[in-house]
Amino acid sequence: MTNSFSHDHVGITVTPDELDATIKWYSSTLDFNVEKQFEAHGTTFTFLVNGDAKIELLAGASNGRPPTHDILSSMDPARLHHFCLAVDDLDAAIARLNDLGVPLIGGPMDVPEIGRRIAFITDNLGTIIEITAPAPR
Repeated sequence: MTNSFSHDHVGITVTPDELDATIKWYSSTLDFNVEKQFEAHGTTFTFLVNGDAKIELLAGASNGRPPTHDILSSMDPARLHHFCLAVDDLDAAIARLNDLGVPLIGGPMDVPEIGRRIAFITDNLGTIIEITAPAPR
């Protein structure tokens, strides 16, 4: 028997003190909305959504990660490296992020092998986010 998977969400741990600022960052920077928030097992679970993309914030654990400012120096194999959000127009997305003061830590660059154009940013906690769109023809 073969399993068939589809993507559901990405989970990001935050401290309770970081939760509100992180919700605000994803809401104001990437247009995510709070879908659901609840308490269980001493942790606050917050689900953020934008289209088909879903992020789960888990407030209760310490993340202990320093911010990442350079995509090439972030290749530590002992952690989740990044998650990726797809957009229709990468240049428009980058322009909006630039207007909001969100710096790129990598790209933009074309990856002909996969037919995509990509760039990287970090959230307010240092979580690496890849933004991708189809490469121009």
